[in-house]
Amino acid sequence: MSHDHENDSIRKTGLASYRRSKADARDRSRSLSDFVLESALGRAEETLADRHSFSLDAEKWAAFMAALDAPTRDLPRLKRLLSEPSIFSGRDPA
Repeated sequence: MSHDHENDSIRKTGLASYRRSKADARDRSRSLSDFVLESALGRAEETLADRHSFSLDAEKWAAFMAALDAPTRDLPRLKRLLSEPSIFSGRDPA
């Protein structure tokens, strides 16, 4: 399979998935964003259901706590990305 054909297949699959999700959201009288968020959270719960606790040795625990206590970093590229319209904002992809 050529690289271009593979990319085209991925795009078609993604577009079909997007349209199916949009239709499912509409059928449930929800926004697409709410539908996707709910689906993602449900999948995360399924994935992590058997993990009730996580254990770390003292060194990793200290690193974990230091990361939690550290001040937040300014991430301009992430800020810019999150300020752009989402594919879930209601406009159809080109």
